[in-house]
Amino acid sequence: MIRRIAVTGATGFIGRHVVGHLLSRGDEVRAIVRPESRRAVAAGAVDVRTPFQLDELTKAFAGTDVVVHLAGVVSARDFQTYHSANVAATAAVGQAVAGVGARLVHISSLAAAGPASASAPRTEDDECRPINWYGETKLGGERALAGIERLKWTALRPGVVYGPGDRAVLALFRLARHGWLPHVGPRDAAYSFVFIDDLVAIVAAAIDRFVDRGDRGEHGEDIDHGVFFVAHPVPVTTDRLAHALQSALSRDVRVLHIPQAAARAAASAADVIQRLTGRALPFNRRRFDEMSVEGFVCRVDRLRDRLGIETRVDLPEGFARTAAWYREHGWI
Repeated sequence: MIRRIAVTGATGFIGRHVVGHLLSRGDEVRAIVRPESRRAVAAGAVDVRTPFQLDELTKAFAGTDVVVHLAGVVSARDFQTYHSANVAATAAVGQAVAGVGARLVHISSLAAAGPASASAPRTEDDECRPINWYGETKLGGERALAGIERLKWTALRPGVVYGPGDRAVLALFRLARHGWLPHVGPRDAAYSFVFIDDLVAIVAAAIDRFVDRGDRGEHGEDIDHGVFFVAHPVPVTTDRLAHALQSALSRDVRVLHIPQAAARAAASAADVIQRLTGRALPFNRRRFDEMSVEGFVCRVDRLRDRLGIETRVDLPEGFARTAAWYREHGWI
């Protein structure tokens, strides 16, 4: 069966991988891109330039079976920017999908659920307690979708996504090349990671469940309005991160623990610089607050039990493959 799939955020890190995979298996893919974007879409995809407005999105989605919604904002200086991209735009996408009778696979984030430790990881049934604007607005996007009549949708909440082409985790590799991995926050903090190939496979599985089984999962379970955490089951501590970097880069990597007081002072100074210059800095008070919690760890039982899929790539293998790509493309 040839599936007709629209993908928003098709030129981003995750979007490029999703579009490439769907094209490789023979799906018809529409790459939904904002008109002002200068990024080219993957060869073989239909390039659809459109504002994220209900009437325009309805035209863009007409005739599709499934829409994968990846577009959003990860980092911004003000709440309104987050809200516009992660809540208002998501609501418009959901309304358009419902209007054309398609189904929606929405890519949310573990940040929508909030922090949790490795000893008490989050489940999808726990009360959501996001701690930053990104998490708040990703949760707001999910809630907006839940309020749309006749919309059939499911939300995937990945942890830290990494792999070839990712610029966010690239900073860790560049620091580790010099033998150091700075760490702020509790020494036993842990995070849920997922390699890009695993996330792409799970997105494809969600699409197939919708198209092949309607709203049913691997064993007939209802996945309409379902929320699924997406991550490798082994939490990533700072020590495990350092060991994976050491192996991938073939050099010693030592963890440099930054005192909380020093990190807090640096974050406050960064906030002042941002206000004076208007430039967004990678480390500020909001980032400090995120790094001061016990971590972001989730369980992935529901993913296995209802979608019938598990992640396969652990951190050492994923970092080795990522480092090889970085070297090949001159990024490290």
